[in-house]
Amino acid sequence: MKGKTPIEDIPLKLGKPKTTAAGIPAIISSAKQSLKKMGLSNTIKTLRMVNQKDGFDCPGCAWPDPEHRSPFEFCENGAKAVANEAMKANVDAKFFTKYSLEELIGKSDYWLNNQGRIKQPMYLASGATHYTPISWEKSLELISNKLNSLPNPNRAVFYTSGRTSNEAAFLYQAFVRLLGTNNLPDCSNMCHESSGKALVQTIGIGKGTVTLDDFNHADTILVIGQNPGTNHPRMLTALRDAKLKGAKIIHINPLPETGLVRFKHPQDYMKLDLSSTGLADMHLQVKIGGDAALLRAINKLTIDSESIDKKFISRKTKSYNEFAKSLQQIDWERIENDSGIPKSEIKKFSDIIVKSKSIISCWAMGLTQHKNGVHVIQEVVNLHLLGGHIGRIGAGLCPVRGHSNVQGNRTVGIWEAPSDSFIEKMELGLENSMPRKHGYDVVNAITAMENSEVDFLFCLGGNFISATPDTTRTANAVSQLEMVVNVSTKLNRSHLVNGKESLILPCLGRTEADIQAGIEQFVTVENSMGIVHKSQGKLKPTSNMLRSEPWIIANLADMTLHDSNIDWLGCIEHYDKIRDLISKSVSGFEDYNSRVRQPNGFYLPNPPKDSCEFDTNDGFAHFSVNPLPDVSINNDEFVMMTIRSHDQYNTTIYGLDDRYRGIKGNRRILMMNPRDMLELDLKTKDLVDITSHFRGVKRLSSKWLVIPYNIPKRNLAAYFPEANELVPLESTSEISNTPTSKWIICTISESNSIAEEE
Repeated sequence: MKGKTPIEDIPLKLGKPKTTAAGIPAIISSAKQSLKKMGLSNTIKTLRMVNQKDGFDCPGCAWPDPEHRSPFEFCENGAKAVANEAMKANVDAKFFTKYSLEELIGKSDYWLNNQGRIKQPMYLASGATHYTPISWEKSLELISNKLNSLPNPNRAVFYTSGRTSNEAAFLYQAFVRLLGTNNLPDCSNMCHESSGKALVQTIGIGKGTVTLDDFNHADTILVIGQNPGTNHPRMLTALRDAKLKGAKIIHINPLPETGLVRFKHPQDYMKLDLSSTGLADMHLQVKIGGDAALLRAINKLTIDSESIDKKFISRKTKSYNEFAKSLQQIDWERIENDSGIPKSEIKKFSDIIVKSKSIISCWAMGLTQHKNGVHVIQEVVNLHLLGGHIGRIGAGLCPVRGHSNVQGNRTVGIWEAPSDSFIEKMELGLENSMPRKHGYDVVNAITAMENSEVDFLFCLGGNFISATPDTTRTANAVSQLEMVVNVSTKLNRSHLVNGKESLILPCLGRTEADIQAGIEQFVTVENSMGIVHKSQGKLKPTSNMLRSEPWIIANLADMTLHDSNIDWLGCIEHYDKIRDLISKSVSGFEDYNSRVRQPNGFYLPNPPKDSCEFDTNDGFAHFSVNPLPDVSINNDEFVMMTIRSHDQYNTTIYGLDDRYRGIKGNRRILMMNPRDMLELDLKTKDLVDITSHFRGVKRLSSKWLVIPYNIPKRNLAAYFPEANELVPLESTSEISNTPTSKWIICTISESNSIAEEE
C-alpha cells in the first residue's frame, strides 16, 4: 500500500468526448477552481499577474509568453495551478496531530492536494506515527549533521522538480557539487532526457530551435505524441493563429485529442466572437510505438520525391548518403503493421511534407518515453535535415516542456552528467574544484537505494514517489534510507514514504512575495524556447514560517560546508548576487542582471536557430541511421501508455474529471478499443486487473474500470500516477535511461487475479 494511490469506490460517469477545447467550459472551470480555493480578491489579484511582465511565471507548463500580452495571459490549467498554490486552506501542526501517517497513506492524491499549503517545518522521528513541528534552525541542523556524517557524499541524492527557479537551482547544484557529488537527478530524466540526448548528438544543442513567432510563419506544423489541450493549453492559441495564416497542422497520436480537433479562445467572447477554429488537417492515429515506422516512411517518400534541400544537405550536414542508403529498401507491409497507418494515408501526409517550405515539429512524452525514444526523435531530426527546416524562419524543432522551469534547471546545472566544459566554467566562476564523476539519474538513484548504496534523499520540490516508475519498488527503496527531506508547498504522497527520519520544509510559491533583508526579490526562469525572464510574486505568504528555496539552500550550505569560500548568506540578501555568480559560471548569462530586466527578458544563445550553425564535434548536423524498433507482442498481450487527465498537472490532481474525454468521477480507468473488449467479453465499467510483463517479472494492479475508447486495437491507456506501479524500473530508453511509460506490455484479466512469477 505504501506509495500507491488507494483504490476508492467512486461512481463513474461517461459521456461523449468533447469536440471543442476551451471556450465557455474552460472559463467556468477556471472560475470555479479559483473562487473556491483563493476567494474573490485573490482570484482577481493573481490572475491579473500571471505571465505578465511585472508579475509571476505560471507554475504550470513552460509554453512561452507572447511579446504583446493580453490582460489575462493564462489558460484553464494555468488558472488551476495558480489556485492550487494560492489556496486559503492550510496544513499546520494541528492537522498532523489529527492525522497519523497510517491514516494519511489511505487518503487519495486528490484529497491530499486539497488540504492546502503546508505552514511550518515538520519532522517525523524514527518510529513515530505522526509528524511534529520543528524549528528551521533545528531542521537544518539535523540535515547538516546527517550530510556531514555520511562516509561518502555520493551516498546522498539531491532531486529537483521543474518549478525551481534559476537562482535556487544554481545555488542547489553549487552546494551539491561542493559537497562532493554529482547526484543531481531531476524530472528531466523521466521526460525530455531523450530529446536532449537526441538533439545534442545530431544538432549540437539539447533544446528546441524555434521561437513563438516562428509559428506565425510555418506552413506545416507536426504535433507528435502530445496533447496540448490538456498539457500545454496556451499552445492552442499559437496553433490557432498559425492555422488562420494558412498553416497545415498534422496530429500524430494514438488518441484523438480534443485540443487538436477544434479550439475556441475564451477571450474571443470579449470581442463578441462566437466562432471556433478547426485545427488538425490530419489526425494519423498511430499505434503506440509506431511513430518510428511512420517517420521512416515519410523520410523515404521525401527522398523519392527529390524535394530535398540539396544545398542545405551538402553545406550543413553529414552522413546523408548512409541515411539515404538505409532507406533504399522499405518493407511497406511492416510499415503499415507497425504504424497502424495505411500506405494511402502516409502518402497524403507525405504530399504535405514535400510541398512545405517551413516545417515545425512539436513533440512530448509520446515520443520520449519509449525504448527507442532517442532514435525516434532523431528520425524527426532527419525529416528536418532533408528539407533544410532548421535555422529558417517558420521552421525548426520544438520539444514542448511540461514543467515551468525544467529547461532552466538544466541550463544552470541541474544535471547528473555534466560535461567537462560545463564543470570547468563553473569552477572558474565559483573558484572551487568540483567532481567530474557522473552521478545517479532517477532510475539509477532508485536502484542504488535498493542496493543500500544511498542513505539520504533531498527533494527540492516535486513528488518523487508519484512521479517515478515501479511505485512499490521505489517506495520500498526510499523507506530504507536514513533521512528523507522534501521542500514543498503542498502535501503529497512523497511525504508519506519515509526514511528513518523525515522532514517537510515549507517554501514560498511563485505567487508569493519573497522579501529578503527588507527588499522584494524576483527570480528568473527559462521557457521552452530558451527565453530567460523575471518572475515576481506579490501575494502575502500563506505563513510567516515559509522560506524561499534560495534561503533554504543557502542556509543549509552555510551550515554544512565549513570551508567554503562562497558567501552563501550574502547571496540571499539580494538575488542579484546569485545572478552575478551565474554570469561568471554559466555560458550565455553574461550581464545577467541587466539583460533579465528587459521587458521580455533575453534569448540564450542557440546556434542552430540563430545562425544555422551546429556545435557538434565537426560543426555539421548529422543524419542518423537507426533500426526500426520491435513492436511485436504476443496474441494475448496489449501495449499500455500512461496519460494525464484534464484535471491534473503532472502528479497533482485538481479534480476527478477528464472533461475532454467525457470521463467523470473516477481516475482508475482503463481505455480499451471496443473490439478488444468484445473479444475479451468485457462490458463497460467491468472491473479488471492489469498485469505488466518485463523480463520474466509480473506486476499486478487491481480493480480498474474498463471503458470503450477510440484507441488502436491492442493498445490501452491509463492515468498516472495510479498506473506507475506497472512501469518496470529496468524498462528504459536506450541512451537516455528514461522510463518507458508509453510502452508497457500487459495482459488483462478479471479483477482479483493473482500475479505469479513467469
